[in-house]
Amino acid sequence: MTLRPLRYLGDPLLRSRCEPVTRFDDSLARLVEDLLETVREPGRAGLAANQIGSTLAVFSYNVDEAFGYLVNPEIVELGSDTEEELEGCLSVPGVTAVRRRATRAVAIGVDVRQDPVTVASTGELARCLQHETDHLRGELFIDKLDADERRRVMRQVRGQWPPPGRYKSAGMRRRPANPYATG
Repeated sequence: MTLRPLRYLGDPLLRSRCEPVTRFDDSLARLVEDLLETVREPGRAGLAANQIGSTLAVFSYNVDEAFGYLVNPEIVELGSDTEEELEGCLSVPGVTAVRRRATRAVAIGVDVRQDPVTVASTGELARCLQHETDHLRGELFIDKLDADERRRVMRQVRGQWPPPGRYKSAGMRRRPANPYATG
């Protein structure tokens, strides 16, 4: 198991749709182990494979007493009730925003042995399942904020980007291209 480095806003891999897993082998088992090890760090609730450099559709979660992963996950049910809560993302460090999500979610997928897995949840885990599934489609939590909240967040991102220590080489640009900039 390896604690893997994170990818940050501006990395094109975060905007790429992840590929379904078709080979259930030792390589997948190592990826899952790395996802589980990396999400165990304090303050982390979930982690999608593209956040650590993989293009495969896998994520891990660590919310309260729920700890696990899903391979080829799909949200198959969302409750009709929604709530606005603060949300953040490991790939957009230091930024939180109010985001509306369903209060109940059911996700299905498989484990590394291809056995079916269903995770039905409410509250923070439901939010996590939705957030991580979005990552696997190349979406970030900031993409679907309401207009005022999105403007506030993007001003915040522009003012503090990149996060400290993100770029180690003096030859690299200090600020990555902002895909949300207008004009």
